[in-house]
Amino acid sequence: MRQPDFDNIVKVLKRQTPDRPTLFEFYINNKTSEILSGRKSQSGWDASWNYEMNIEVMSAAGYDYITLHGSDFSFPHFPKGQGYPIYDAASFSAYKFMDPDKANYKRLEECEKILPKKMKVIVFGPGGILENIVELVGYENMCIMIYEEPALFEKILDEVASRLVRYYENCLKYDCVGAVMVNDDWGFKTATMLSPEDLRKYIFPYYKKIVEMAHKSGRLTMLHSCGNLEEVMDDIIYDMKFDGKHSFEDNILPVEEGYRKYADKIAILGGIDLDFIARESAENIRARCAALIKLTGYKGYALGTGNSIPDYIPFKNFAAMIGCVYPEFEEHFSHLL
Repeated sequence: MRQPDFDNIVKVLKRQTPDRPTLFEFYINNKTSEILSGRKSQSGWDASWNYEMNIEVMSAAGYDYITLHGSDFSFPHFPKGQGYPIYDAASFSAYKFMDPDKANYKRLEECEKILPKKMKVIVFGPGGILENIVELVGYENMCIMIYEEPALFEKILDEVASRLVRYYENCLKYDCVGAVMVNDDWGFKTATMLSPEDLRKYIFPYYKKIVEMAHKSGRLTMLHSCGNLEEVMDDIIYDMKFDGKHSFEDNILPVEEGYRKYADKIAILGGIDLDFIARESAENIRARCAALIKLTGYKGYALGTGNSIPDYIPFKNFAAMIGCVYPEFEEHFSHLL
């Protein structure tokens, strides 16, 4: 089994050609993780925090890093369908925001001790600024609040965003953290969830701080954001200055088109559409991956899906994608294919 080497991801994010074919994935959920590690999941979301399992999973599949939520910091909210904790000034005052300085970062401390020599952590957040405001307030409520009560919205925004900035700042104190991933969905199929003007006014300034902070510490950054972001790609590249972009869908911007359009400006990560990898044959998956590899030559590109590996992805299809860059993988797990 090949050994992890984070320098490959660094070269991809710098839009260079890595020393060998390189993979990228946001996370691998429990079903596939159990196969790869031989461990039993401890919760419904081991991919977020179980560093021991993730190290074994990502090493076995040929990745050069693990992704990890760096602490137990979060923004508690109600289960879906049960309303929202913040709906006016009084409920905002009553909401107990977690303090990222009082969160438990032990999982990063432990990673410092047990990560393979050249493996690093790509740390991500407990959702992003926009996602968490939507979870706390509700999407329609948020849109109305921006129009009718902008001062209240800005107070909520600052409470959420300043804490996320501090969370990333705390994570960057650990040497095992090799890069920062911002995970915040900004769009849907045809447009952004807020107008580009409102994103620039409210959301993007905080992410610019996070990227600047990461760059000053010598780490690179990537954006994981779903949806149609065409109208804000210049902001992503030239204003916030992210090094890499992840999350692609064929019905919005196929990764092949995204690479041709943006690869000279920002690294392109993953992109094999989830519907494609879930439904197509292993042969068709191999063919598309091979064509994408031929197109990119891995310069500023790492192979992976458009989003993640959820439990409904057949293992044989996941293995077909990995096998395009790492033939030994399919041989090792041939008894499961």
